[in-house]
Amino acid sequence: MSATSQLLEEAKRLKRWLDQDALPLWWKVGAGKPDGGFYERIGQDAKPMLGDNRRARVQPRQAYCYAAAGQRGWNGDWRKAVDHGLHWFDQVFRLENGLYGNLADASGKLTDPTFDFYNQAFALFAAAQTALVFPERRDEMQIRALGILQVLQRDYAHPVIGFEEANPPREPLCSNPHMHFFEAMLAWEVVDPDGPWRELADEVASLAMEKFIDPQSGGLREFFDHNWAPMPGDKGRIMEPGHQFEWAWLLTRWGKLRKDNDAISKAKRLFEIGEKYGICARRKVAVMSLHDDFSVHDPLARLWPQTEWLKAAVRLACVAHGEERYRYLSSAVRAIGALQPFLDTPISGLWFDRWPHDAPMIDEPAPASTFYHIVCAIYELEDALKEMAA
Repeated sequence: MSATSQLLEEAKRLKRWLDQDALPLWWKVGAGKPDGGFYERIGQDAKPMLGDNRRARVQPRQAYCYAAAGQRGWNGDWRKAVDHGLHWFDQVFRLENGLYGNLADASGKLTDPTFDFYNQAFALFAAAQTALVFPERRDEMQIRALGILQVLQRDYAHPVIGFEEANPPREPLCSNPHMHFFEAMLAWEVVDPDGPWRELADEVASLAMEKFIDPQSGGLREFFDHNWAPMPGDKGRIMEPGHQFEWAWLLTRWGKLRKDNDAISKAKRLFEIGEKYGICARRKVAVMSLHDDFSVHDPLARLWPQTEWLKAAVRLACVAHGEERYRYLSSAVRAIGALQPFLDTPISGLWFDRWPHDAPMIDEPAPASTFYHIVCAIYELEDALKEMAA
Protein backbone atom coordinates (compact mmCIF):
# COMPACT_ATOMS: atom_id res chain seq x y z
CA MET A 1 0.00 0.00 0.00
CA SER A 2 1.36 3.44 -0.90
CA ALA A 3 1.95 6.12 1.74
CA THR A 4 -0.94 8.15 0.29
CA SER A 5 -3.31 5.16 0.47
CA GLN A 6 -2.24 4.48 4.05
CA LEU A 7 -2.83 8.10 5.00
CA LEU A 8 -6.27 8.11 3.37
CA GLU A 9 -7.25 5.07 5.42
CA GLU A 10 -5.81 6.53 8.61
CA ALA A 11 -7.57 9.85 8.00
CA LYS A 12 -10.92 8.04 7.76
CA ARG A 13 -10.22 6.05 10.92
CA LEU A 14 -9.13 9.09 12.91
CA LYS A 15 -12.14 11.10 11.71
CA ARG A 16 -14.49 8.30 12.84
CA TRP A 17 -12.79 8.25 16.24
CA LEU A 18 -13.15 12.03 16.48
CA ASP A 19 -16.77 12.27 15.34
CA GLN A 20 -18.17 9.19 17.03
CA ASP A 21 -16.13 8.99 20.22
CA ALA A 22 -14.03 12.01 21.18
CA LEU A 23 -16.29 14.96 20.33
CA PRO A 24 -19.40 13.43 21.97
CA LEU A 25 -17.46 12.36 25.08
CA TRP A 26 -15.72 15.67 25.68
CA TRP A 27 -19.05 17.49 25.36
CA LYS A 28 -21.17 15.06 27.37
CA VAL A 29 -18.62 14.40 30.12
CA GLY A 30 -16.02 17.14 29.71
CA ALA A 31 -18.33 20.13 30.04
CA GLY A 32 -19.77 21.21 33.39
CA LYS A 33 -23.52 21.68 33.02
CA PRO A 34 -25.44 23.88 32.90
CA ASP A 35 -22.70 26.51 32.86
CA GLY A 36 -19.41 25.37 34.31
CA GLY A 37 -17.01 25.65 31.39
CA PHE A 38 -14.91 22.68 30.35
CA TYR A 39 -13.17 20.45 32.88
CA GLU A 40 -9.38 20.18 32.83
CA ARG A 41 -9.28 16.37 32.74
CA ILE A 42 -11.39 13.26 32.27
CA GLY A 43 -10.36 10.06 34.04
CA GLN A 44 -9.80 6.86 32.08
CA ASP A 45 -13.12 5.69 33.60
CA ALA A 46 -14.82 8.54 31.65
CA LYS A 47 -15.56 10.57 34.79
CA PRO A 48 -14.53 14.24 35.00
CA MET A 49 -11.97 15.36 37.58
CA LEU A 50 -14.26 17.82 39.34
CA GLY A 51 -11.79 19.34 41.79
CA ASP A 52 -9.13 20.50 39.35
CA ASN A 53 -8.19 24.13 39.08
CA ARG A 54 -9.01 25.51 35.62
CA ARG A 55 -6.46 27.10 33.31
CA ALA A 56 -7.72 29.92 31.12
CA ARG A 57 -6.26 28.38 27.96
CA VAL A 58 -8.46 25.28 28.13
CA GLN A 59 -11.74 27.15 27.57
CA PRO A 60 -10.94 28.81 24.20
CA ARG A 61 -9.08 25.70 23.04
CA GLN A 62 -12.12 23.51 23.65
CA ALA A 63 -14.41 26.12 22.10
CA TYR A 64 -12.14 26.14 19.05
CA CYS A 65 -12.37 22.34 18.75
CA TYR A 66 -16.15 22.43 18.58
CA ALA A 67 -16.24 25.42 16.25
CA ALA A 68 -13.84 23.62 13.90
CA ALA A 69 -15.93 20.45 14.17
CA GLY A 70 -19.04 22.41 13.23
CA GLN A 71 -17.26 23.83 10.21
CA ARG A 72 -16.42 20.25 9.18
CA GLY A 73 -20.01 19.05 9.41
CA TRP A 74 -20.05 17.28 12.79
CA ASN A 75 -23.73 16.90 13.68
CA GLY A 76 -23.39 17.14 17.46
CA ASP A 77 -24.16 20.15 19.69
CA TRP A 78 -21.18 22.14 18.49
CA ARG A 79 -22.98 25.50 18.68
CA LYS A 80 -23.85 24.92 22.34
CA ALA A 81 -20.33 23.72 23.06
CA VAL A 82 -18.72 26.83 21.58
CA ASP A 83 -21.05 29.14 23.52
CA HIS A 84 -20.52 27.08 26.67
CA GLY A 85 -16.75 27.45 26.59
CA LEU A 86 -16.56 31.08 25.54
CA HIS A 87 -19.25 32.24 27.97
CA TRP A 88 -17.46 30.71 30.95
CA PHE A 89 -14.10 31.98 29.65
CA ASP A 90 -15.49 35.53 29.59
CA GLN A 91 -17.41 35.22 32.83
CA VAL A 92 -14.50 33.86 34.85
CA PHE A 93 -11.30 35.05 33.21
CA ARG A 94 -11.99 38.31 31.40
CA LEU A 95 -10.41 41.33 33.08
CA GLU A 96 -11.43 44.97 33.00
CA ASN A 97 -8.82 45.76 30.36
CA GLY A 98 -10.21 43.11 27.98
CA LEU A 99 -7.39 40.62 28.48
CA TYR A 100 -7.75 37.31 30.32
CA GLY A 101 -6.46 36.06 33.65
CA ASN A 102 -4.58 32.83 34.15
CA LEU A 103 -6.18 30.41 36.63
CA ALA A 104 -9.49 29.77 38.41
CA ASP A 105 -10.53 27.25 41.03
CA ALA A 106 -13.09 24.53 40.41
CA SER A 107 -15.94 26.80 41.52
CA GLY A 108 -15.11 29.41 38.90
CA LYS A 109 -13.39 31.93 41.14
CA LEU A 110 -10.44 33.66 39.47
CA THR A 111 -7.42 32.90 41.65
CA ASP A 112 -4.61 34.12 39.40
CA PRO A 113 -5.36 37.19 37.27
CA THR A 114 -1.78 37.59 36.04
CA PHE A 115 -0.94 38.16 32.39
CA ASP A 116 0.18 35.28 30.21
CA PHE A 117 0.71 36.06 26.53
CA TYR A 118 -0.12 32.41 25.74
CA ASN A 119 -3.69 32.84 27.04
CA GLN A 120 -4.29 35.97 24.98
CA ALA A 121 -3.09 34.14 21.86
CA PHE A 122 -5.73 31.45 22.36
CA ALA A 123 -8.43 34.03 23.06
CA LEU A 124 -7.60 35.54 19.66
CA PHE A 125 -7.47 32.13 17.97
CA ALA A 126 -10.86 30.98 19.27
CA ALA A 127 -12.40 34.34 18.37
CA ALA A 128 -11.26 33.92 14.75
CA GLN A 129 -12.78 30.45 14.45
CA THR A 130 -16.00 31.64 16.13
CA ALA A 131 -16.25 34.52 13.66
CA LEU A 132 -15.77 32.05 10.82
CA VAL A 133 -18.55 29.66 11.81
CA PHE A 134 -20.99 32.18 13.35
CA PRO A 135 -21.30 34.96 10.75
CA GLU A 136 -23.74 36.76 13.05
CA ARG A 137 -20.98 37.01 15.68
CA ARG A 138 -18.26 38.18 13.31
CA ASP A 139 -18.43 41.85 14.32
CA GLU A 140 -18.52 40.94 18.01
CA MET A 141 -15.46 38.70 17.68
CA GLN A 142 -13.61 41.24 15.57
CA ILE A 143 -14.19 43.99 18.16
CA ARG A 144 -13.02 41.60 20.89
CA ALA A 145 -9.87 40.64 18.98
CA LEU A 146 -8.98 44.22 18.10
CA GLY A 147 -9.45 45.18 21.76
CA ILE A 148 -7.07 42.44 22.91
CA LEU A 149 -4.59 43.51 20.27
CA GLN A 150 -4.77 47.15 21.32
CA VAL A 151 -3.93 46.31 24.94
CA LEU A 152 -1.13 43.95 23.91
CA GLN A 153 0.45 46.61 21.71
CA ARG A 154 0.00 49.34 24.31
CA ASP A 155 1.15 47.49 27.41
CA TYR A 156 3.21 44.48 26.30
CA ALA A 157 4.95 45.37 23.03
CA HIS A 158 8.69 44.66 23.07
CA PRO A 159 10.67 47.81 22.16
CA VAL A 160 12.11 46.17 19.03
CA ILE A 161 9.85 43.32 17.91
CA GLY A 162 7.37 40.86 19.39
CA PHE A 163 5.81 40.93 22.86
CA GLU A 164 6.90 40.89 26.48
CA GLU A 165 6.01 38.20 28.99
CA ALA A 166 5.06 40.75 31.67
CA ASN A 167 4.70 44.44 32.47
CA PRO A 168 7.19 45.51 33.76
CA PRO A 169 9.30 43.27 31.50
CA ARG A 170 10.92 40.10 32.81
CA GLU A 171 13.02 37.31 31.39
CA PRO A 172 12.92 34.89 29.77
CA LEU A 173 11.10 35.94 26.65
CA CYS A 174 9.53 32.89 25.01
CA SER A 175 9.02 31.68 21.46
CA ASN A 176 6.06 29.42 22.31
CA PRO A 177 3.35 32.07 22.93
CA HIS A 178 4.52 33.91 19.81
CA MET A 179 3.94 30.68 17.88
CA HIS A 180 0.29 30.56 18.94
CA PHE A 181 -0.10 34.30 18.34
CA PHE A 182 1.26 33.65 14.82
CA GLU A 183 -1.34 30.91 14.39
CA ALA A 184 -4.08 33.29 15.54
CA MET A 185 -2.95 36.04 13.15
CA LEU A 186 -3.03 33.61 10.22
CA ALA A 187 -6.54 32.55 11.27
CA TRP A 188 -7.74 36.15 11.47
CA GLU A 189 -6.19 36.94 8.10
CA VAL A 190 -8.69 34.48 6.57
CA VAL A 191 -11.66 36.01 8.41
CA ASP A 192 -10.70 39.67 7.97
CA PRO A 193 -8.25 40.17 5.08
CA ASP A 194 -8.25 43.95 5.51
CA GLY A 195 -7.40 43.94 9.23
CA PRO A 196 -4.01 44.34 10.93
CA TRP A 197 -3.41 40.59 11.12
CA ARG A 198 -1.23 40.15 8.04
CA GLU A 199 1.31 42.70 9.22
CA LEU A 200 1.50 41.08 12.65
CA ALA A 201 1.87 37.59 11.17
CA ASP A 202 4.75 38.91 9.07
CA GLU A 203 6.36 40.42 12.16
CA VAL A 204 6.27 37.12 14.06
CA ALA A 205 7.59 35.24 11.02
CA SER A 206 10.52 37.66 10.87
CA LEU A 207 11.13 37.29 14.60
CA ALA A 208 11.17 33.52 14.25
CA MET A 209 13.50 33.45 11.27
CA GLU A 210 15.88 36.11 12.61
CA LYS A 211 15.93 35.39 16.36
CA PHE A 212 14.19 32.14 17.37
CA ILE A 213 15.97 30.00 14.77
CA ASP A 214 19.68 29.52 15.38
CA PRO A 215 21.56 30.76 12.27
CA GLN A 216 24.17 27.99 12.47
CA SER A 217 22.15 24.87 13.26
CA GLY A 218 18.73 25.88 11.96
CA GLY A 219 17.09 24.73 15.21
CA LEU A 220 14.49 26.78 17.06
CA ARG A 221 15.13 27.81 20.67
CA GLU A 222 12.57 28.33 23.44
CA PHE A 223 13.94 30.98 25.84
CA PHE A 224 15.58 34.38 25.29
CA ASP A 225 16.92 37.38 27.16
CA HIS A 226 15.43 40.83 26.67
CA ASN A 227 17.55 41.44 23.56
CA TRP A 228 16.24 38.26 21.91
CA ALA A 229 19.58 36.49 22.46
CA PRO A 230 19.41 32.92 23.84
CA MET A 231 19.09 32.85 27.63
CA PRO A 232 22.37 32.03 29.40
CA GLY A 233 22.89 28.51 30.69
CA ASP A 234 20.92 25.37 30.04
CA LYS A 235 17.60 27.20 29.55
CA GLY A 236 18.83 28.98 26.45
CA ARG A 237 19.99 25.70 24.90
CA ILE A 238 16.59 23.96 24.94
CA MET A 239 14.99 22.98 21.63
CA GLU A 240 11.73 21.03 21.63
CA PRO A 241 11.09 18.60 18.75
CA GLY A 242 7.36 19.27 18.98
CA HIS A 243 7.99 22.96 18.43
CA GLN A 244 10.44 22.32 15.58
CA PHE A 245 7.53 20.55 13.90
CA GLU A 246 4.91 23.14 14.88
CA TRP A 247 6.96 26.07 13.64
CA ALA A 248 7.77 24.10 10.47
CA TRP A 249 4.03 23.74 9.88
CA LEU A 250 3.35 27.44 10.45
CA LEU A 251 6.32 28.73 8.44
CA THR A 252 5.38 26.46 5.54
CA ARG A 253 1.86 27.88 5.56
CA TRP A 254 3.13 31.45 5.82
CA GLY A 255 5.88 30.88 3.25
CA LYS A 256 3.38 29.58 0.72
CA LEU A 257 1.02 32.51 1.34
CA ARG A 258 3.82 35.05 0.95
CA LYS A 259 5.75 33.11 -1.73
CA ASP A 260 8.75 33.18 0.62
CA ASN A 261 11.03 30.27 -0.24
CA ASP A 262 13.43 31.11 2.58
CA ALA A 263 10.67 30.46 5.13
CA ILE A 264 9.93 27.09 3.54
CA SER A 265 13.64 26.20 3.52
CA LYS A 266 13.87 27.03 7.21
CA ALA A 267 10.73 24.97 7.84
CA LYS A 268 12.30 21.99 6.10
CA ARG A 269 15.39 22.27 8.29
CA LEU A 270 13.25 22.49 11.45
CA PHE A 271 11.42 19.36 10.37
CA GLU A 272 14.69 17.58 9.63
CA ILE A 273 15.98 18.35 13.12
CA GLY A 274 12.78 17.18 14.77
CA GLU A 275 12.70 13.96 12.78
CA LYS A 276 16.42 13.12 12.86
CA TYR A 277 17.20 13.93 16.48
CA GLY A 278 13.86 14.15 18.27
CA ILE A 279 12.41 10.68 17.64
CA CYS A 280 13.21 7.95 20.16
CA ALA A 281 14.66 5.00 18.22
CA ARG A 282 13.05 2.44 20.52
CA ARG A 283 9.57 3.89 21.12
CA LYS A 284 9.34 5.59 17.67
CA VAL A 285 7.83 8.71 19.25
CA ALA A 286 8.90 12.35 19.46
CA VAL A 287 10.50 13.26 22.80
CA MET A 288 10.04 16.46 24.77
CA SER A 289 13.31 18.34 24.40
CA LEU A 290 16.86 18.45 23.06
CA HIS A 291 19.93 20.52 23.83
CA ASP A 292 21.17 22.81 21.06
CA ASP A 293 23.75 20.17 20.09
CA PHE A 294 20.72 17.91 19.45
CA SER A 295 21.49 15.56 22.33
CA VAL A 296 18.40 14.52 24.29
CA HIS A 297 17.48 16.85 27.16
CA ASP A 298 14.18 15.25 28.25
CA PRO A 299 13.30 11.79 26.86
CA LEU A 300 9.68 11.90 28.07
CA ALA A 301 7.22 11.53 25.19
CA ARG A 302 3.93 13.40 25.32
CA LEU A 303 1.00 13.14 22.94
CA TRP A 304 1.03 16.64 21.47
CA PRO A 305 4.43 16.52 19.67
CA GLN A 306 3.20 13.53 17.68
CA THR A 307 0.33 15.61 16.30
CA GLU A 308 2.71 18.41 15.31
CA TRP A 309 4.96 15.91 13.56
CA LEU A 310 1.95 14.79 11.51
CA LYS A 311 0.82 18.34 10.70
CA ALA A 312 4.27 19.43 9.56
CA ALA A 313 4.85 16.31 7.47
CA VAL A 314 1.63 16.62 5.48
CA ARG A 315 1.91 20.38 5.06
CA LEU A 316 5.48 20.08 3.76
CA ALA A 317 4.34 17.30 1.45
CA CYS A 318 1.95 19.81 -0.12
CA VAL A 319 4.85 22.08 -1.19
CA ALA A 320 7.09 19.19 -2.31
CA HIS A 321 7.08 16.97 -5.37
CA GLY A 322 8.27 13.55 -6.42
CA GLU A 323 10.65 11.74 -4.10
CA GLU A 324 10.67 14.60 -1.58
CA ARG A 325 6.88 14.47 -1.27
CA TYR A 326 7.02 10.72 -0.80
CA ARG A 327 9.50 11.15 2.07
CA TYR A 328 7.20 13.58 3.87
CA LEU A 329 4.18 11.34 3.33
CA SER A 330 6.11 8.35 4.67
CA SER A 331 7.07 10.43 7.70
CA ALA A 332 3.40 11.30 8.20
CA VAL A 333 2.60 7.58 8.31
CA ARG A 334 5.23 7.17 11.05
CA ALA A 335 3.77 10.14 12.93
CA ILE A 336 0.36 8.46 13.00
CA GLY A 337 2.09 5.33 14.28
CA ALA A 338 3.59 7.48 17.04
CA LEU A 339 0.22 8.99 17.89
CA GLN A 340 -1.68 5.73 18.08
CA PRO A 341 -0.32 4.35 21.40
CA PHE A 342 -1.56 7.51 23.13
CA LEU A 343 -5.08 6.95 21.74
CA ASP A 344 -5.26 3.26 22.69
CA THR A 345 -7.30 3.83 25.84
CA PRO A 346 -9.86 1.53 27.52
CA ILE A 347 -12.65 3.95 26.61
CA SER A 348 -12.40 5.29 23.07
CA GLY A 349 -12.34 9.07 22.77
CA LEU A 350 -9.85 9.61 25.59
CA TRP A 351 -6.05 9.60 25.45
CA PHE A 352 -2.95 9.05 27.49
CA ASP A 353 -0.59 12.02 27.71
CA ARG A 354 2.83 10.84 28.95
CA TRP A 355 5.13 7.97 28.05
CA PRO A 356 8.38 7.88 30.08
CA HIS A 357 11.60 6.68 28.52
CA ASP A 358 12.02 3.81 30.98
CA ALA A 359 8.43 2.88 31.89
CA PRO A 360 5.06 2.07 30.28
CA MET A 361 2.58 4.73 29.25
CA ILE A 362 1.31 6.52 32.38
CA ASP A 363 -2.28 5.58 33.17
CA GLU A 364 -3.73 8.92 34.26
CA PRO A 365 -6.64 11.23 33.38
CA ALA A 366 -6.71 12.70 29.88
CA PRO A 367 -5.97 16.46 29.77
CA ALA A 368 -8.49 18.55 27.85
CA SER A 369 -5.77 20.89 26.61
CA THR A 370 -4.50 18.16 24.27
CA PHE A 371 -7.76 18.01 22.30
CA TYR A 372 -6.84 21.10 20.28
CA HIS A 373 -3.66 19.40 19.04
CA ILE A 374 -5.51 16.24 18.02
CA VAL A 375 -8.35 18.07 16.27
CA CYS A 376 -5.93 20.29 14.33
CA ALA A 377 -3.86 17.29 13.25
CA ILE A 378 -6.85 15.29 11.97
CA TYR A 379 -8.25 18.24 10.02
CA GLU A 380 -4.83 19.19 8.64
CA LEU A 381 -4.35 15.62 7.43
CA GLU A 382 -7.71 15.77 5.63
CA ASP A 383 -6.97 19.16 4.10
CA ALA A 384 -3.51 18.20 2.89
CA LEU A 385 -4.70 14.98 1.28
CA LYS A 386 -7.45 16.88 -0.56
CA GLU A 387 -5.00 19.55 -1.68
CA MET A 388 -2.53 17.00 -3.04
CA ALA A 389 -5.30 15.12 -4.84
CA ALA A 390 -6.63 18.26 -6.55
